Amino acid sequence: MKFDIISVFPQFFHSPLSFGILRIAQEKGIIEVAITNPRDFTQDGVVDDYQFGGGAGMVMKPEPIVKAINHVKTKNTCLINLTPKGKRLTQNTVKELVKNEHTIIICGRYKGIDERVNSIFKPQQISIGDYVLSGGETGALVLIESITRLLPGALGNRDSANSDSFQEYLLESPIYTRPNIYKKLKVPQILRCGNHGLVARWRRKQSLEKTLRQRPDLLTSETFAKTDLAILMEVLNGKNS
Repeated sequence: MKFDIISVFPQFFHSPLSFGILRIAQEKGIIEVAITNPRDFTQDGVVDDYQFGGGAGMVMKPEPIVKAINHVKTKNTCLINLTPKGKRLTQNTVKELVKNEHTIIICGRYKGIDERVNSIFKPQQISIGDYVLSGGETGALVLIESITRLLPGALGNRDSANSDSFQEYLLESPIYTRPNIYKKLKVPQILRCGNHGLVARWRRKQSLEKTLRQRPDLLTSETFAKTDLAILMEVLNGKNS
């Protein structure tokens, strides 16, 4: 998969792209990441100007961004504008985005980008959360990593991605490693019993309970089997595993 990032701060990405899964995925040829600076498509390096109608904050001019997009876009490009006004990013959105071969990510700065860029290209407008950052660069890294994790070969163990939180509208169950006892806190005995069926049911119940307590809104997006509904009733009735 090819990612093209449109950003006035290309150096922002140098370190994050050099570590962890993003570095490995690039070395394996699973992803390719290129960064295009809109300043390169100006004569004076100026990419922002005052708002029409007044108001605080500068706005990114349309011409440099449009030229930068046209420089890298292809026939099958998926174009994304990262903005707090966009649809909130979810794992379901990531599952759809992973189907694209080429994704361009526009990183706004200052007050945002001139609305005419959206009018010309009709990009997907995506927000990584209900808060405001100084630019889209952080969001671009979030988006690229979330997509890369789902690409074949990016993770050493494919099941690792499949069991992550939000993969099926549920939070992940608690996880433990050695030592068995730490500061008098023990790993749940059921995880060391060797019965994979019991372990799977315990994890499922913990996942359902954690989601019910911490993110009940996620449960409205899922259709549950009878076994899950029975577990949820156990949780609601306060029964232990």
